[in-house]
Amino acid sequence: MSTLAHTMMTAARSTDSGLAGPGGLDRYPYAEAPAVDRVGAPAWETAEPELGRVGRRATGNRGRGLHGQLVQQLGQMIVSGDLGADRPLVPEEIGQRFEVSRTVVRESLRVLEAKGLVSARPNVGTRVRPVSDWNLLDPDIIEWRAFGPQRDNQRRELSELRWTIEPLAARLAAGHGRPDVQQRLSDMVEIMAHAMGQGDALTYSRADAEFHSLLIQVASNRMLEHLWGIVSSALQVSGGPVTGCDRPNDASLSHHGRIVDALAAGDGTAAETAMRQLLAVHPEVERVVPAPREH
Repeated sequence: MSTLAHTMMTAARSTDSGLAGPGGLDRYPYAEAPAVDRVGAPAWETAEPELGRVGRRATGNRGRGLHGQLVQQLGQMIVSGDLGADRPLVPEEIGQRFEVSRTVVRESLRVLEAKGLVSARPNVGTRVRPVSDWNLLDPDIIEWRAFGPQRDNQRRELSELRWTIEPLAARLAAGHGRPDVQQRLSDMVEIMAHAMGQGDALTYSRADAEFHSLLIQVASNRMLEHLWGIVSSALQVSGGPVTGCDRPNDASLSHHGRIVDALAAGDGTAAETAMRQLLAVHPEVERVVPAPREH
């Protein structure tokens, strides 16, 4: 076993936590909504206890204080559907409900606007925008969807996105032979095999994540790298879609090995096919994505 493989396995065993947890994964002046738009009781009247009180007990969500907590709370309510499309958001009502200042409300709404969740227009006010306008690749929106009623859709869409990114990356990587990366990929497969034999899920997961990250990098496509960074973070948050990488078994390990062999031979077609077969190891995946293509 190589020095890199041994070091990685030792580091993984020294960690007493489980698999990697959720990753850590902000404007436009708004006008207040006219009073005539205030139909019914605000959705936040049934929300959790006042945000301001929560904020005074802690330093704030992800270190952003009351502003970050309000963004989190309103964002979750919009993404979950508690605040439906075209719903007016009245700053005074938000401030009173969550016991925060007008400045905090204003800045929070600007952040949500940057994410495509709300729009602010003169003489109209701030309103919730439809899903088609949301920035679905925004890390916060991915997280809110992953923990909300759209969790299943989020997982399916992530799986479909992987099917778009990774087979292409495997094909491209075959044209960029680099002995150092080739050796690291081989090391990761070796680590995965040893970890599977030992029932070490943590080490297997880390080696698998490193394998896929290396593959994207060696493809030498910056846009694919950017998309993979988003997908990788989202997978940690959502628990990941069902693919051949989620449940270690002999078939999964074999396909990883075939990818490495195809890259070493410079065979892009074989690398792409092996990646598609890896992602479809489990039967239930075929209901989400097409079967592997043979070339």
